Amino acid sequence: TAQIRIDEIKAAGEGFVVDDFNTRCRFALRFGDIRDDNNQALVRADSVRDAFNSPFRPFVLASTSIGQEGLDFHTWCHAVVHWNLPSNPVDLEQREGRVHRYKGHAVRKNIAERYGLNALCESHEGGDPWQTLFQIASQRKTNGYSDLVPYWVFEEGSARIERRIPLLPYSKEVGKLKRLKQGLALYRMVFGQPRQEDLLFSLSQNGSHEAADFSNWLISLQPPADTLLNDNP
Repeated sequence: TAQIRIDEIKAAGEGFVVDDFNTRCRFALRFGDIRDDNNQALVRADSVRDAFNSPFRPFVLASTSIGQEGLDFHTWCHAVVHWNLPSNPVDLEQREGRVHRYKGHAVRKNIAERYGLNALCESHEGGDPWQTLFQIASQRKTNGYSDLVPYWVFEEGSARIERRIPLLPYSKEVGKLKRLKQGLALYRMVFGQPRQEDLLFSLSQNGSHEAADFSNWLISLQPPADTLLNDNP
């Protein structure tokens, strides 16, 4: 917690008046209902989430296993610090899914970097500028891309979903992270397949499969590309 002084500027006739006041700000805050010694609510979880989902730094989510399903922090955040390593790749995927979502922060930064004010000046007719930018990005995407682009994935820029894991060299977490990454790749591969657990176990035990085998086994769950929706002449 820190104290900051804010200048509030108010118009007064042809001049202005500056009033300053002090306020407190928090660099970090635990997500949840915070109570005092008398079990009285000091800060509610909804207030913490609303404060985090604002265009003010820091844009980093520190997550444990509790930060998985049902929490959306993607509006102004694209970096996740894993306070500890999860026990399985599914939990790792769900943690990072809190910031990797529809029209997330990294996606919007890349679209703004790629098109920006020049594209807005050419096409914007009022209203939400982000709606205009997403329409431009959708119209100019490479033929054959699905509708995941640009709303979920847009890599024409420098922003990426950042995975930050504090690791000590030669610690057991180094090997555990490597196994989690391998398991995460396999988990994504068998998603949508029948008997996923059996297939996942088989792939993890057998390292002799070729890349061509994997491509034949994949089930695409992405929405159809725009070109596939149009009737051929």
